[in-house]
Amino acid sequence: MSGAITVRVPAKVNVQLAVGAARPDGFHDLANVFLAVGLHDTVTATPADALRITAEGHDVDRIPLDRTNLAARAAELLAARHGIAPDVHLHITKDIPVAGGMAGGSADAAGALMACDTLWSTGSSREELLDICAELGSDVPFSLVGGAALGRGRGELLTPLAVGGTFHWVFAVAPGGLSTPAVYGEFDRLTADTHVPEPEASPELLAALRDGDATALAATLANGLQPAALSLRPELTATLKAGTDAGALAALVSGSGPTTAYLVEDAQAAEKVAQALLASGTCRAVRVADSPARGATVL
Repeated sequence: MSGAITVRVPAKVNVQLAVGAARPDGFHDLANVFLAVGLHDTVTATPADALRITAEGHDVDRIPLDRTNLAARAAELLAARHGIAPDVHLHITKDIPVAGGMAGGSADAAGALMACDTLWSTGSSREELLDICAELGSDVPFSLVGGAALGRGRGELLTPLAVGGTFHWVFAVAPGGLSTPAVYGEFDRLTADTHVPEPEASPELLAALRDGDATALAATLANGLQPAALSLRPELTATLKAGTDAGALAALVSGSGPTTAYLVEDAQAAEKVAQALLASGTCRAVRVADSPARGATVL
């Protein structure tokens, strides 16, 4: 066992989130096209006498610093598999919006898992780490892998996707958060009397990613949870409109929200849209980032 190990983990945006009907286990089958973006948290693991979580950065007052934190659960699951005590201090530096539909908690879990695996020299295979990730949550496996991927099942069954260029994004951070279970519950309510088709990835969207074509990608962005998120947070409609009015190629709610995402043509357009969103008064902060980004990486 050595000294501190720091792992950097990316946020994600769902460029397509097709949602099926609720399954008997309460989850929903998905066709979830993940794209990792260059907003990152870091997780630093150091030896300790007991499991401890600390944090700094954006909105850390809104994350748990006990064993309910996904990062703590990641350490416990890894330790249990290898018959060791989860004695580690995990320090999280937050830059990914909290409860914003960008998988910040999932990223921290993946970062903690890789950091502890390295710190404890457990020598876990990639498959074992991904298995633990899937046990932790639907978005955690992608946080480990990064890049771009199609998630099936409840999102944890990943197929890597080719990306042929750089895509530029602006993210508008909303006041407060949205509970992912609440958004799925609203989706179920809104679709209770309709036929919900089996979720399938859009061939046109996958081709746009492969070709690095931002205009084509903009035409195919889709989020099946967006109506539910807007039903719970109708004020997000004004935020979306502010971004498209400022020249974004397309706008959508990121995952379960309430962060909203804007695909733009280039870095110059990103700055223009970011400034317009801030000036609109419809969000509390904006972030600019490129994609794709690498998955969990030991620094």
